[in-house]
Amino acid sequence: MMAPVERFIETNGVRLRAMVEGQGPLVLMVHGFPESWYSWRWQIGPIAAAGFTACAIDVRGYGASDKPHPVEAYDLETLVADIAGVIDAFGAEKAILIGHDWGAPQVWTTALARADRVRAVAGLSVPYTGRAPAPFIDLVTEAFTKKGRFFYQVWFQEEGPAEAELEADPRASLRKFLYAISGDAPDGTWPTDKKHGDTLLHRLPDPDPFPAWLSRADEDYYTAEFTRSGFRGPLNRYRNHRRDFAYAATLADPVIRQPALFIGGTRDLVLKMLPGVDPVALMAPHFADLRGAHLIEGCGHWTQQERPEAVNALLLDWLKAL
Repeated sequence: MMAPVERFIETNGVRLRAMVEGQGPLVLMVHGFPESWYSWRWQIGPIAAAGFTACAIDVRGYGASDKPHPVEAYDLETLVADIAGVIDAFGAEKAILIGHDWGAPQVWTTALARADRVRAVAGLSVPYTGRAPAPFIDLVTEAFTKKGRFFYQVWFQEEGPAEAELEADPRASLRKFLYAISGDAPDGTWPTDKKHGDTLLHRLPDPDPFPAWLSRADEDYYTAEFTRSGFRGPLNRYRNHRRDFAYAATLADPVIRQPALFIGGTRDLVLKMLPGVDPVALMAPHFADLRGAHLIEGCGHWTQQERPEAVNALLLDWLKAL
């Protein structure tokens, strides 16, 4: 099987790195935090072999893509325009979008805002549950911060401290964070009793050895990417909740009409983020053609990296039926 080819795409005022393999309808993969195009390393080849142009990008702020400084350069409206520009660069009328973690809200929102450019859409880890009643940061401030409890996205809000913590030792930061919300981490690895004012990495263990789904070579790649890029751009994504809420209100139709798919893990803490809320159960009314909502047993947050064979089987079945 051929290796993906690196390509740089000018879109929406930035230059993005794309890794591309195959020929056929465009399948565009969008990663989350703290990852890169590389998080799709097990999907690119099989999707290309199934008769598609498989393209995984470095989102702005990451890896070899441009890294604008302003917080507002990372709001959802801007990222949707980035994705539309990538589709343009391939000369495609429409693309099939697949997103994981923050990439999932990006592709869900692109399917709503640019329905004319999206043939089908899949999200991993983060479901689409319609318009929120308030900005997410306000919801978690009420549920966590006002009760004196730590919530990582609140810690990310102030510019500077989270960057300093993560950039002090990118390898250790990545190892601790990736492990803590993986399916391999025992219950309690992510401490639920941390206090507001604690930091992200406080009390997170550094596993030895790391679970097999992230090899030493994989770890080296991620470490080099974040040593180069820093964490400001990635963290800026979390600083746009109120802009994103305002943008969502401008979208005329809040229902995703394209053929859609969701894949998560039974041990993904993101799906247990808000007490008493089952986000997967809330999905159905917000889709016109949801063709599956699958939870992979024992899988944590890093869905397509932890369980590539199961994820690929679900994605390929969905893609071939479009």
